Amino acid sequence: MGSTPFSVTTLTHNFFLRGKKLETKFDGSIYEKCGETKCKKGPLITDVSTGEIMCRSCGTVLIERMEDFGPEHSAFTQEDFMKNTRTGKKSTLAEHDMGLSTIIKKDNKDASGRRLSPEMSRAFNRLRMWDSRSKLKTKDRSMRTAFLLLDGMVTKLGLPEVVSEKAAYFYRKIKARKPKTGRATTALITACLYAACRFTHSPRTINDVVSVSTMSKKRLQKTYRDIVNLLDLTLESFDPLDFVTRLSSMVNASERTRRKAIKLLIRARKAGIITGKNPIGVTAAALYFVCLQNNESVSLTQISKASGITAVTIRHGYLTLRNLLGISSLDSIT
Repeated sequence: MGSTPFSVTTLTHNFFLRGKKLETKFDGSIYEKCGETKCKKGPLITDVSTGEIMCRSCGTVLIERMEDFGPEHSAFTQEDFMKNTRTGKKSTLAEHDMGLSTIIKKDNKDASGRRLSPEMSRAFNRLRMWDSRSKLKTKDRSMRTAFLLLDGMVTKLGLPEVVSEKAAYFYRKIKARKPKTGRATTALITACLYAACRFTHSPRTINDVVSVSTMSKKRLQKTYRDIVNLLDLTLESFDPLDFVTRLSSMVNASERTRRKAIKLLIRARKAGIITGKNPIGVTAAALYFVCLQNNESVSLTQISKASGITAVTIRHGYLTLRNLLGISSLDSIT
């Protein structure tokens, strides 16, 4: 082992550790002692090259594989960061191997950067093929298919990573319980995604989830109910306020209309009018109410198409808000 420099170097000690001569310098200001009963003399020495803390007198290694929490080298591009980093990507539940497996790179270069010979390249191609095949067991194939579908749906819906992790957690929990009734992988992972949206309060309706999947709404509802009962979940309904910005942007409503719709929904929630109702239907009715009050050039048909709620339902919700709150089209909403 080579010599390791320390900050204060006034004395050098030579001793043998595990048959190898270790020459190091120690800081005279270190007062930690060895905990062995036969040796309580010398200070401790830290070897930063091996990550070990040892006793100067007896050579006993007290701590091995010490972690270095210092900063990495400066990196200004993604390529520099990947070269300097000591760890790979973080573990995640949304991958069949949790992101912990290793792969054989495809660049066919040795440690010095030179390209491999044709014979060696063919050998590594065969090793790469058998390495990928050996890792995919029957259970892993099912997980891989499910999480590939999950990644596609999450990307299309623009959902954050926390929703993907929660959906993968629900799916793994169901698979671990091994339910007797068989369910298709597509139906199960899609229902887990909708349950994760409800659990994390991400405003995505069941129609949104159906639009990015290949299953019907009726089948998704049935699978979702089975998941809730199997995992004993308590999921709250969405807040109508979460859909105001999205719906007003889709119909090109003004900022003033959006703010007044939020005030109207807050007033309706305090009065207990919107409890138990379809949140996006209530939002569409409130937005239609405010558009009429502000003389906004947004028709009932536009709101119906944007929200996926029929015009009759929106009009009925509008009349309910107007009658129960006692607000006419000419009154101000405060």
